[in-house]
Amino acid sequence: MTFLSELNSLPLWATDVGNAYLESLTSEKVYIIAGPEFGELEGHILIVNKALYGLRSSGLRWHDKCFDCLISLGFQPCKAEPDIWLRQNGDVYEYIAVYVDDMLLALKDPKAFVTQLQSPPFNFKLKGTGPIEFHLGINFQRDEHGVLYMAPEKYIDKMVDQYTRLFGQPPAQTVYAPLEKGDHPELDTSDLLGEEQTKLYQSLIGSLQWIVTIGRFDIMTAVMTLASFRAAPRKGHLERAKRIYGFLLRFRHAKIRVRTEEPDYSDVVTPEYDWSRTVYGTLEEIIPDDAPEPLGRSVTLTHYVDANLMHDMVSGRSVTGILHLINKTPVDWFSKKQATVEVATYSSEMLAMRTCIEQVIDLRNTLRYLGVPVHPKSFVFGDNETVVKGATQPHAKLHKRHNLLSFHFVREAISRGYISFSHIPGKENPSDILSKHWGYSDVWPLLKPLLYWQGDTADLA
Repeated sequence: MTFLSELNSLPLWATDVGNAYLESLTSEKVYIIAGPEFGELEGHILIVNKALYGLRSSGLRWHDKCFDCLISLGFQPCKAEPDIWLRQNGDVYEYIAVYVDDMLLALKDPKAFVTQLQSPPFNFKLKGTGPIEFHLGINFQRDEHGVLYMAPEKYIDKMVDQYTRLFGQPPAQTVYAPLEKGDHPELDTSDLLGEEQTKLYQSLIGSLQWIVTIGRFDIMTAVMTLASFRAAPRKGHLERAKRIYGFLLRFRHAKIRVRTEEPDYSDVVTPEYDWSRTVYGTLEEIIPDDAPEPLGRSVTLTHYVDANLMHDMVSGRSVTGILHLINKTPVDWFSKKQATVEVATYSSEMLAMRTCIEQVIDLRNTLRYLGVPVHPKSFVFGDNETVVKGATQPHAKLHKRHNLLSFHFVREAISRGYISFSHIPGKENPSDILSKHWGYSDVWPLLKPLLYWQGDTADLA
């Protein structure tokens, strides 16, 4: 939604509904027996009619109250993301994102909307209202070129403060990568942590998982790997978690810049094959028939996919890494062990491609349900040439029968015409950041344009 606000030149505001649950009424029969603090009412049965914090249904009651409020103001929930609301205003859609009692507003006139919320019949008590500067742990500012960026710098400061209280000193800033290149934490045989240290480890991992969610995808594979040891971590795992804190502190200025210019793929050569004489026949992309009319500027989607064979030496599982961009802005990232053990690079890469296509379909449909005009093709790039050829050539044969469904799922999507799948060299594939424990010299050329270059990248080499 931050991207869409920049794309269509909508002011971006944030606000917080104070004591939100108390704005709604409980549906439960709740009472208390008054104590001495109630004076002459002591001993009386008092009925609770407000959705107090702590009641099981209070969250739902506030959701219903917020729902009725936004519906009355002309908004409709997005069918793909029901916590994002939209309404048409002229030639664009306006948006509101709701996270419990926090609201992100992308509106032509956010000040007028805030006044409506503070006036009858709603009378909401709002705080922190105005042009967005900080939201859910993320700092929002513009660089010297005027480009909006999102950076969890304040959250990193909070994490470092917590770390310093726990260990007596800030994390050491001596590392250039979250984990050592080629590290295998699953082979660690150091002593198991005690109960208190295990809780400490779980707390550190929880904070790291949230900072991945809000933009630091460069540590995602390391955090994903260490998170699998939360139940019984070892001393070596704790030291690795502390290392990631040191990496974050050293590279705390990484930012996601909201770049809305569409990429130019005129030089991407995609052979146009005739799929009509294959098992897939003549097909087109399935487009939702209940999506709102597309309005505003159009977008082009880019996706990078990779797999790391036998990432886990104990289970044999590979890791899928995927990075999604809308125009030139990273918006989603994925790093996860595959559900099956694959015995060849081709198999793990084909499974990764299937996962990527599933996410492409989800992202394209989500944007359509948000009323965004989407380019007819999504551009997918992978560094396994065998998988690219096998997926894009109509008469390619499958030699690994257990990959049959993934093989056909990927090929059918390509035959429908909305996927362009191309090969790129591994050293140019940014999804490497999300599939393996990398070294600084290998990945820095990929990280720079994604998290460190300022302004628009159009004029940067």
